[in-house]
Amino acid sequence: MDTVAAGVTQLRIQRFVNVYFIETGTPGEWVLIDTGLPGSTKTIIAAADKLFYTGSHPEAILLTHGHLDHLGSARELADHWQVPVIVHPLELPYVTGKAFYPPNDPTVGGSLAFMSRFFPKQLPNLEARVQTLDPNDSGAPYLLNWRWLHVPGHAPGQLAFFREADRTLIGADAFATVDHDSIPALLLDRPKISRAGTPFNYDWAASRQSVQLLADLEPKAIGCGHGPVIKGPEAAAGLRALAASYPVPASGRYVNEPARTDANGVEHLPPPAKDKLPLQAAMIGAGILAAGTAWLLTGGRRRGKKKPAVAPPKPQLPYRRGVGS
Repeated sequence: MDTVAAGVTQLRIQRFVNVYFIETGTPGEWVLIDTGLPGSTKTIIAAADKLFYTGSHPEAILLTHGHLDHLGSARELADHWQVPVIVHPLELPYVTGKAFYPPNDPTVGGSLAFMSRFFPKQLPNLEARVQTLDPNDSGAPYLLNWRWLHVPGHAPGQLAFFREADRTLIGADAFATVDHDSIPALLLDRPKISRAGTPFNYDWAASRQSVQLLADLEPKAIGCGHGPVIKGPEAAAGLRALAASYPVPASGRYVNEPARTDANGVEHLPPPAKDKLPLQAAMIGAGILAAGTAWLLTGGRRRGKKKPAVAPPKPQLPYRRGVGS
């Protein structure tokens, strides 16, 4: 566990996704922001017991958004602790099974885009536990001196959380503190404020605006959904640099036209971009098949063709010396 700021602790789960324990301002009370992937329940409970006391439970679970790596263990934790899960109203259709998020875009390139082809679409249903924020009240539920900000583009109702007193920012997946598009960077865990969730960003203009909104806060300590804690002058400087030159992919389904969503889910989708991978895979498969067929045919001929018989060598007569030799 790593300290982001006073009363704010980051728990990194399998070096991939982060959850946050945030003290409310009342002794012994806290909230959990995000819940990691499915199967993270025991890890999060054990961390809470260690950080606070055995049997401790939050006042609520706040979800920055409902993607599987943030919502994954929410239902189990909410049932275990008997607490509500609170989301932005625009996330409600996705976390209650009434709608799917805009489809991910594997054509934008990068390692995460390639892997996104295999990510599940179905989410745990939180209908029995979920509550929504009051969109007219920017105060973060249960968190004294914190406010939430709506930062769409990656998810329709994505939230960031900010504490003005010490300029602490929980940035969700509006950006990341590690380069998501680089496998070596992910493995080495190099801190860098970067574009996040490339194949899951359905509105690139909104994603850029969200980063610009958060950069204007001039944070001094940052924790995101992915990557290590970043503190000090490099936090604000890195976020300003990303906002000033936000990298939009050269091509992809949502690059020229975003998906449109409303309170009920997805309203409009642009047509899919051409995905070269299935064709490339088919060509590779056809090449392997052709090579295998040729090998079988030529191998079969070699096995079926008899070798010509070789005449045995003629016997050598013993040498006799001639007469008069």
